Amino acid sequence: MSPADPAAAFGVYIHWPFCLSKCPYCDFNSHVRHAPIDEERFTRAFAREIETTAARSRGRTVSSIFLGGGTPSLMRPQTVGAILDAIGKHWSVADDVEVTLEANPTSVEATRFRGYRAAGVNRVSLGVQALDDSSLKALGRLHTAREAQDAVAIARSVFDRYSFDLIYARPDQTPAMWAGELQRAISEAAEHLSLYQLTIEAGTPFFDLHAAGKLKTPDEAMARDLYDVTQDVCARHGLPAYEISNHARPGAECRHNLVYWRGQEYAGIGPGAHGRLDIDGVRHAIATEKRPEAWLMRVEANGNGIVADDPLNSEERADEFLLMGLRLREGIDPRRYAALSGRSLDPRRIAILRDEGAIMISTDGRLRVTQDGFPVLDAVVADLAA
Repeated sequence: MSPADPAAAFGVYIHWPFCLSKCPYCDFNSHVRHAPIDEERFTRAFAREIETTAARSRGRTVSSIFLGGGTPSLMRPQTVGAILDAIGKHWSVADDVEVTLEANPTSVEATRFRGYRAAGVNRVSLGVQALDDSSLKALGRLHTAREAQDAVAIARSVFDRYSFDLIYARPDQTPAMWAGELQRAISEAAEHLSLYQLTIEAGTPFFDLHAAGKLKTPDEAMARDLYDVTQDVCARHGLPAYEISNHARPGAECRHNLVYWRGQEYAGIGPGAHGRLDIDGVRHAIATEKRPEAWLMRVEANGNGIVADDPLNSEERADEFLLMGLRLREGIDPRRYAALSGRSLDPRRIAILRDEGAIMISTDGRLRVTQDGFPVLDAVVADLAA
């Protein structure tokens, strides 16, 4: 993988905010509705916000589209098709555009995969999360391990590109258990895996259980062992990490997520979506209303659901570039940081972190976080940005 021209990629993120149930670890903008969703009305609103957003970002060519959530696989294929048609109507779209849809691996949703493929989706990301039923139940997932494996098989037959997620550092999980599960996952994974350590987020049921001592997660040393197992097993099987939590065979990286991590432009469409657009030479951080029905009414009244549209100054943009770019194995070009911020990174801080083994400078001058540095990435970024 080689770093792309920062101006070459442009992504569109579509947020479908609805789920059948709320997982106890999840702090994403997702909502459960017991009444049927009016997909036609939401589709019209998506198309309207796409139109107004495209008017602010003319001249872009869309290189990637990502339908996330929530649970986008709850949408009918014709809804997905209508959203993709709206994107194609208001932006130019690259011939080789990557179009990813997040999906739950239930048997019902997997039956829609051929419809999504016909609508224009060419990559699917499956929220498998675990490969045993007891862990899935503890994580609040509605599918079984068998359903997950069947969904992966269907995805393999329908899409040339597919990925799935797993959560590790679960309660009572040992490195040996995780290594075995990971090897089984790799045998099912064609090209890409997203592997996330379980984090306890404020405002979730897991947070309350953890605070009450009813949910015990691995301590720091065990979490580090599990992280090291992740790196070693994946690298040994040809899926090295290209980002702190994402592993892929060379050339199979998720192009849409690289847009985020490389500090490129993307439009955010839908309830609670975020975007980064360059308008009149200034990078804007844009966010929409999180509540689905409130977003819907805003779009119908104003053409968009925007609740924040903040120009970023040079320091804010440079800090964001540093925070996102150092997540990547390729690292960052310090010259681009200097161009964005108006100042160079402190060579003394670089030297200290380098001596500590947390970062390295590659032969082409890029600054990269080492494998030892990734578990303390937040501290590394904070030190460099100070």
